[in-house]
Amino acid sequence: MSPATEAAAAFHSVHGRSPAGVWSAPGRVNLIGEHTDYNDGFVLPFALPHRLAAAGTPREDGVLSVATLGDDGQLQRSGELKIADLAPGSVEGWAAYPAGVAWVLRDQGFAAGADLVIAGDVPSGAGLSSSHALECAVSLALLGLAGVELDGTGPRVPARSEVARWVQRSENDFVGAPTGLLDQTASLCCTGAHVLFLDVRSGEQEQVPFGLAEAGLQVLIMDTRTKHSHADGGYGERRRGTEKAAELLGVKALRDVTAEGLQAALDRLPAELAPLVRHVVTENQRVLDTVALLREGRLAEIGPFLDASHVSMRDDYRISTIELDLAVDSARAAGALGSRMTGGGFGGSAIALVRDADLEQVKAAVDAAFEAAGMRRPRMFTAIPSRGAGRDAI
Repeated sequence: MSPATEAAAAFHSVHGRSPAGVWSAPGRVNLIGEHTDYNDGFVLPFALPHRLAAAGTPREDGVLSVATLGDDGQLQRSGELKIADLAPGSVEGWAAYPAGVAWVLRDQGFAAGADLVIAGDVPSGAGLSSSHALECAVSLALLGLAGVELDGTGPRVPARSEVARWVQRSENDFVGAPTGLLDQTASLCCTGAHVLFLDVRSGEQEQVPFGLAEAGLQVLIMDTRTKHSHADGGYGERRRGTEKAAELLGVKALRDVTAEGLQAALDRLPAELAPLVRHVVTENQRVLDTVALLREGRLAEIGPFLDASHVSMRDDYRISTIELDLAVDSARAAGALGSRMTGGGFGGSAIALVRDADLEQVKAAVDAAFEAAGMRRPRMFTAIPSRGAGRDAI
């Protein structure tokens, strides 16, 4: 059963009628470009086939009610939330995410209420952007129920990039998670068989072909099952560190520090900030180098950049974990062309670029490494670059 069909069925079970529509949004994998988005840099994500879907009908009383169908088949309900009364800190737990979206849309002139039921298969806490898939699906549902479909026509139709910024605001200001713009933009703007090359500062986007099947390659996702959260302190601490470094260097953002000028910049910084800057500047360059290879169809040659990215996040940004390092190291040892943690860090998932012929031996080696270490085996699956958010036929 697809997430859209599952959400529609769950809506009927809760409300006794069919929804007016269903909208869904995917999780994402970031191929490379971590913690560069809030530094005005470059990122290179693609959307997963895993999606969260929001089935809904409009309400006339300005009230939002949300229910989510968990992996255990049980429904969690938000209770009735009066949209006019929403404010940061007024809603806690998972319901803060859809409530934050309604709060932002209210300020954009979309204040009508709705009944929503959400279902899907994006793993939560795996660093695959389940929270942003939820927020993007809710955004499209609330807009759609107000008669506004993305990619439609009319004076009130926002661009996808604009909706991404609304979702970022809901997460930053309502939920209190200091995320950048990568995840929302990926969920809304990615297309099938491509990675999205995004210049966060300018907003310029390029859909870069990522023909894994034609190249005989797979991207293996290794969910270590160690939960992470962007609302936890480590993410915000890193972000504040890079902002402080930019201030000390007299630049708008670390995007303005070039690879050629990196050493001179590091020499001007206190010891605790220098590694953060080194990661951001070198990671931006790795994105550019990866894109250059992909434009030439040289997919199998990007592995060393993935490897270097992980080392940088492990040693300079200090956001890896024992589990992530074990997944990366064991995948490499078993023949992966390159491997790195993906997402905000402190848990979640790693990825490995693997030849078709080596996939099963890499998976077996990772499983064996975790078993030998006495750790819970990771959930593993291959990722197919997929379409972004939109309305679903039901």
